[in-house]
Amino acid sequence: MYDTGLLVLALSYRCAYNVVGGYIAARFALRNPMRHAVILGVIGIVLGLIGAIATIPMKLGPAWYPISLVVTALPFTWLGGVLHRKWHVER
Repeated sequence: MYDTGLLVLALSYRCAYNVVGGYIAARFALRNPMRHAVILGVIGIVLGLIGAIATIPMKLGPAWYPISLVVTALPFTWLGGVLHRKWHVER
């Protein structure tokens, strides 16, 4: 897939999924919700890096897309944890 518009669309909804995933990880954590969100982001980095290493040499599309998945994994899951902390203040 080489259509830049579709790749940007796919990247945008994957970023939204990362935020939702970070929020859910923080929501269901019994302790340290931010740690759980960050761990999920690190898992996303590792899996994205494996995918990037596997697909970039195959030239299935532009290299910026799998690299951007790796780069955006942690910040957006962290954002989900921050949103959880903002909306659910511990009492």
